[in-house]
Amino acid sequence: MDDYQWHARPLADVLDRLDASPQGLTSEEAKRRLRESGPNRIERNRRRSWYRILLHQLADPIVYVLLAAALLAILIGKMADSSVVLAVVVLNTTIGFVQEMRATRAIQALSRMVPRNATVLRGGEPRSVPAHTVVPGDVLMLQAGDQVAADLRLFEVNGLQVDEAALTGESLPASKQETPVAEDAVVGDRRSMAFGGTLVTAGTADGVVVATGTSSELGRISRLLSETSELQTPLTRRLASLVKVISLAVLAIAVLIFIVGMWRENSLLDSALAAITLAVASIPEGLPAVITIASAIGAQRMAHRRAIVRHLPAVETLGSTTVICTDKTGTLTRNEMTVEALWTPEGNVEVTGVGYVPEGELRVDGQSVSPVAENLHELLLAGLLCNDSELECRGGRWRIVGDPTEGALVVAARKASMDEDALRAQFPRTDEIPFDSEAQFMATLHDVSDSSAMICVKGAPEVVARMCPVFSGGQPMNVERVHEAVEALAARGMRVLAVAAAKPAPGMADLDASGWQEGLCFLGLVGMSDPPRDEAIHAVRICQQAGVIVKMVTGDHAETARAIGQSIGLLEAGGGASEVVTGSQIEAATDAELLELARSTNVFARVAPEHKLRLVKALQADGQVVAMTGDGVNDAPALKRAEIGVAMGINGTAVAREASDIVLADDNFASISAAVEEGRRVYDNLSKSLAFVLPTSLGQAMVILVAVLFFPVTDGHLLMPIEPVQILWVNLVVAIALALPLALEAREPGLMKRAPRPPKEPLLSPFLVFRTFLVAALMTGGAAGLFLLEYASDLSEGVAAELARGRAQSVAVTTIILFQMLYLLNCRSLTQTFWRIGLTTNLWVYLGMAATLVLQLAFVYLEPLNQLFHTQPLDLAGWLMSAGAAFAGFLVILVEKWLWRQSDGGEPVENGVR
Repeated sequence: MDDYQWHARPLADVLDRLDASPQGLTSEEAKRRLRESGPNRIERNRRRSWYRILLHQLADPIVYVLLAAALLAILIGKMADSSVVLAVVVLNTTIGFVQEMRATRAIQALSRMVPRNATVLRGGEPRSVPAHTVVPGDVLMLQAGDQVAADLRLFEVNGLQVDEAALTGESLPASKQETPVAEDAVVGDRRSMAFGGTLVTAGTADGVVVATGTSSELGRISRLLSETSELQTPLTRRLASLVKVISLAVLAIAVLIFIVGMWRENSLLDSALAAITLAVASIPEGLPAVITIASAIGAQRMAHRRAIVRHLPAVETLGSTTVICTDKTGTLTRNEMTVEALWTPEGNVEVTGVGYVPEGELRVDGQSVSPVAENLHELLLAGLLCNDSELECRGGRWRIVGDPTEGALVVAARKASMDEDALRAQFPRTDEIPFDSEAQFMATLHDVSDSSAMICVKGAPEVVARMCPVFSGGQPMNVERVHEAVEALAARGMRVLAVAAAKPAPGMADLDASGWQEGLCFLGLVGMSDPPRDEAIHAVRICQQAGVIVKMVTGDHAETARAIGQSIGLLEAGGGASEVVTGSQIEAATDAELLELARSTNVFARVAPEHKLRLVKALQADGQVVAMTGDGVNDAPALKRAEIGVAMGINGTAVAREASDIVLADDNFASISAAVEEGRRVYDNLSKSLAFVLPTSLGQAMVILVAVLFFPVTDGHLLMPIEPVQILWVNLVVAIALALPLALEAREPGLMKRAPRPPKEPLLSPFLVFRTFLVAALMTGGAAGLFLLEYASDLSEGVAAELARGRAQSVAVTTIILFQMLYLLNCRSLTQTFWRIGLTTNLWVYLGMAATLVLQLAFVYLEPLNQLFHTQPLDLAGWLMSAGAAFAGFLVILVEKWLWRQSDGGEPVENGVR
């Protein structure tokens, strides 16, 4: 039945196919169908338990290598070494686990889209039943405030309006009708249908259930979501590639070291120990912790800027984004219908102020209209009385109770200093004709005094104009003039309503009387729209300056999308990305044609969930890193497929939040722009951390390699300048006390004026590779050279070989630590001198250096640490030699920076990427 075009078939055909009737099913038949079709439920993914989140943190290639190294250390009896490695794993896992648990708690519990109860006809009698027991063929009775329990083919519609934003993205409630629509109508245009999970805002209707559970439109999107695979983030892909290279290199070199050790007639144990030592030295144990903590810090900064991060990799991914596909309603716009213009036969009036806040005024030619003229007062009064909405303020925030379009009329009246409560009391309503999608107007009858009344009408301009013989003021009706005014307002992206009024014959008690339309005067037109947020316009401009393409993808009508696109700068006048592409065009396009449309178009309108998904896939096929925003169920598949899914926290559905990586606490596009900036800052600091951490691991590995190849064998044992447990000390101290302050570096100037990083750019640029080997070579030379010097000096003074080796190893470790302390200053900017970016812009650096010095003093002089790490106290000469070697390396890096700047025409290289 899924392929049957319910919306395009006459009611008789629908009932016949369902073997149903307008009186509903019997209880026995409903139970039988429930057994056949199953409950009216959509299975949802269970919330991830704490242990699954914990296991997810352990699913890291570097963690695998560390665990393997710990296991090897245990097998050869090095329990202290294995304990330190496992401590690194626990630290990294704990940080990621705590952050993800906090983000999970920040997202409210997900609610089901299907309501708990529904009113159905069973045997011709209304009955409230659990919504999960609704079956195809049931007749549902809808009224304002109901959540639709299943997909319905409507009949007996009376002014029914349904908020379908969760499914279609359309900002205004959809008017419904009984008559069929075209077969090729998209979901948003299927006026003869009501869909499960949507909300009735006005009117009543009966409808026969045509689909439940997974067969419904909501279920179809749920299946689409379950079939959509999540992609790895750019950082995840780059890290996986880097770890693979490191792991293969470590394995190859460790095997080589073992073979060389055996060739040099070392013992099997010494050769194996040398290989393990090199493996431990080569693995950047601190890298996962640095990446996790830098991302966690970025997540906290984003939270302060109204973006809640659900998954840490999303922090950096936003910084890599090349395209943002954003929803319109509530994200780029305020989601508050606003009257912007009034038209009367006497002229145009602009209305200032946006949203539901009643501050504002009416202006003609820039001048305030106060008090308002009689014709404007009549127009606003009729719009206020022919109206069921109310404006209220809760917690300092203005909101509309009722239809947003009618609410906009109430706000406009407030701006003209009209009190709706007083006026409604002065002109009480005695009868009404509710809005009907076929008639396209609403009419109300009001008492003016004991002997007179007033009729107010509002509706579609072409309908109301035909009902009126004259303009207000007695001028003969000119329909063509009205049509021109409507087109002028519609060209500005406004929704246009017409308003009319009449004084009926005395004694009219209701609107059932014939001839009630006689004497209607056309008062004017009201132009309204959902205005763009001012901050969104600025944020779009910032993203465009940063080289990030912003595309609006909405379920709203093309004309509305075009107007908003022009107002926020997405459509270029006179060419370029100036066209609006609709969902039907996406549907008809081949993959190649869609790829071209995705490249050249910035505004997409009237799109369905599968269209959004196809668009995201087309952009990804073009090599783009896509961030997708959305709030509805219809957005969920595309949110999941995109590299970064951004859901709305206020108006977003639970399904959208579940599929997302980031949730906006304020539903504002400006928060996305801020998050992109924060993501770029995080990536900058990760690059600096990599440039700092990798030379340490490579340098220590090179020290071991030099020792195995060239150092002497004494008493049958290879002379090692540094042991595995000492390597882990260096890596822990460097990662925690020195590398972490780099995660707190402020953003560099011009951050949002750079082009996005190429998606396929490796994590290590040629610049960073060169810097890594240069620093590692300097560190190796200093540590290995001073080890040999200290060891030979102590032996010549008669110091025992064991004690001499301990003191020499202490000198080597101290040299590496001091070298890294000074190198940290050079890493605050990869191309500039550290004093040019500000000596006091990151005081955490100096705190980290001070803490490192204190820890190294404890490492050298505290006896428990001497025993654990096999070290010996140093004299002043040892410290001076280590400090001298470290300072020499510091000067070499300064010279290298100067040479890079000169080779690039004197301009700084951005983050080492030329």
